[in-house]
Amino acid sequence: MNEAIYKSIKSLPPLDETIIKIQQICSSDDSDIAELISVIHQDPMLTANILRSANSPLYGFSREIADINRAVALFGMATIRGFALAGTIKKSFKIDLTPYGISGTKFMDLAIMQNALAFNWCSKINRELLNIISPASFMMDIGKIIIAKELIDSKKSDNFRSKMQNISTPDELCQLEMDIVGISSQMVTAQIFKNWNLELEIADVIKYSLNPTDAPEVLRKHCAILNIISNSINVFDTLSQSQIDNSQELLKLYNLDAKLYLNAIEKVKN
Repeated sequence: MNEAIYKSIKSLPPLDETIIKIQQICSSDDSDIAELISVIHQDPMLTANILRSANSPLYGFSREIADINRAVALFGMATIRGFALAGTIKKSFKIDLTPYGISGTKFMDLAIMQNALAFNWCSKINRELLNIISPASFMMDIGKIIIAKELIDSKKSDNFRSKMQNISTPDELCQLEMDIVGISSQMVTAQIFKNWNLELEIADVIKYSLNPTDAPEVLRKHCAILNIISNSINVFDTLSQSQIDNSQELLKLYNLDAKLYLNAIEKVKN
């Protein structure tokens, strides 16, 4: 791994106590929703951040979600954990994505949109998929923040951004990252998850999201779904017709129901 990137990952602050408790609750078979709600209520800022995210029109709820109890009931523990993890990005990272041509605000908007697509889609396939896909969809691009820092520090930002103008897919972007800094953002994200002692399954789904056929068999469906989400919503464009058309080809490849995907797309777009 690029030594500077490795040091950046190792220098990240640890997850705060509330997030650690949420992680423990959501990964335990013996925990319940009441326990999760109790922990969230102890952190007013986290409560406000979760409610702000939950009330995004992207999720398609017609009525305002005014309290955590209702948010957990509607979204489930996995997506609430995703909201909580997404909140750590602002705390743990100095976000400057100039090399990728987007702002920090745009980056967070993309993360919420990716999760909204995951939520609306996986809820119709099998809600249990969200246990892994929901936090993964929120966090899958955080490696770009570390890579952007290295590109800026090493004065390679202009070269990287210039070459980005000639590509248009996550696969091509992965190859560009490998060419310039020697590691993909997916691999960086997986390493961040390991550094924070988050579940290896989530790290692996992100790591193999561009090559689902290489993933462990038990995670291939998760990786395929994350691959399609990444191809539908990314730094290049958001739910364009060409992205949707390309994603439908991937749906055939991975033997996934196109109708459920298209219905989720319409809900997010509307």
